[in-house]
Amino acid sequence: MQDQPLDDLGGRALDDLGGRISAWRGLLDRPLASYYLIGGMTMLLLALGLVMVQSTASVADLSAGLSPYSDFKKQLLGAAVGLPLMWVAARSSPRLFRAFAYPLMAVAVVGLGLTLIHGVGVSTNGAARWISIGGLQLQPSEIAKLALAVWGADLLARKDRLGQLADWRHMVVPLMPGAGLLALLVMVGDDLGTTFILLVIFLALVWVAGTPGRIVGGLLILLGLAMLLMIVSASYRFHRVASFLGPQGSPTGVNMQGIQGRYAIGSGGIFGVGLGASREKWGYVPEATSDFIFAIIGEELGLVGTLCVTVLYGGLAFAGLRVARRMPDMFSRLAATAITAWIVIQAVVNIGAVIGVLPITGVPLPLVSAGLSSLLATLVALGMLMSFARREPGAREALAARGPGWPRRVLSWLGHPKRRRRKCSGPGHEGSARRRRYRRPHRASSGAG
Repeated sequence: MQDQPLDDLGGRALDDLGGRISAWRGLLDRPLASYYLIGGMTMLLLALGLVMVQSTASVADLSAGLSPYSDFKKQLLGAAVGLPLMWVAARSSPRLFRAFAYPLMAVAVVGLGLTLIHGVGVSTNGAARWISIGGLQLQPSEIAKLALAVWGADLLARKDRLGQLADWRHMVVPLMPGAGLLALLVMVGDDLGTTFILLVIFLALVWVAGTPGRIVGGLLILLGLAMLLMIVSASYRFHRVASFLGPQGSPTGVNMQGIQGRYAIGSGGIFGVGLGASREKWGYVPEATSDFIFAIIGEELGLVGTLCVTVLYGGLAFAGLRVARRMPDMFSRLAATAITAWIVIQAVVNIGAVIGVLPITGVPLPLVSAGLSSLLATLVALGMLMSFARREPGAREALAARGPGWPRRVLSWLGHPKRRRRKCSGPGHEGSARRRRYRRPHRASSGAG
């Protein structure tokens, strides 16, 4: 066998690579590609979150004298409730989402107000962010993220239908006062991270609505000054930013969380120390189950695990922006962009704080960190994104060609008239069938009388 020239081998390799890339592009160009991408990425992140919550929270539960499965049960309850809500949202119409826009906004405002009432709101580490309902602590600020995305999209879509978005003032009023009210209530509860995510949702809405660049630039300067004022108004926030700009301190000092988080990621290596074998979660990394769970992922699953998590969020970003770009109506385009910006930017802020490229803000990692309210709100938002994906061009035809899903097939099989008739095999039914078979023919009336 003669040796082939290197140029021929290189050419064939490039052709094979080009063919594979074309095949992947063909898969992504299918009408339901975004729908399956969002569903698949969500399930993978949710499964990883359940595993990591059990791995990290068991230590804190044992230290508090509780069952090692206490926090895991709460997270599993959130998944058990959130997945059916996601399924319902994925099969609902955008018209239903718009009907819930103002009630959801009212619930968010009332819930945030209740957290500020002494005896009703639950404070932890000086922050009043929770209310207790039936023994479970709920965080209304997570509802506020979903409410702002839906309410803002509905508001701008109504103005677009009336032709009012030609004036930039209609783009920011009353959207900006509504977003400011939510941000103010969240900030009074001492939650800078969630305030930042609310401002991100607001900016995503006004940008997609077509606000001129100079107005968006002015809003960025205004919001930046507001964030700076919030930072300098509290000494611990100012210290966090100062520590980020000039990192110093010992692993057991005031900068313990950031330093130990980087230690955890660095000690994981490429493949990690093994699932459940983390040493940093034993009291060294504060908030290891929520804000800094990514650090424990890096320690137990290594560089491979952290890259997989990053790729999954990148897939959500690609699918969400693809849905927003292909939506024919204004509401779906705005809501899809706001939801995608919320989830992806929150993940970026959380991961950036853990690896030390952003200041620590205290936002959870979506679908992965422990937190019932965050999990439920995120799953409902992703269900809405899947609903929009089902309405992409060509998606309806693809769904019709696929046929009904298994719930509808089971219900149709149980309710089919022929199958119901076969079940009726008693003597009375046999006689009625015989009477129907030998029914007396109808006599034609004659004119003679």
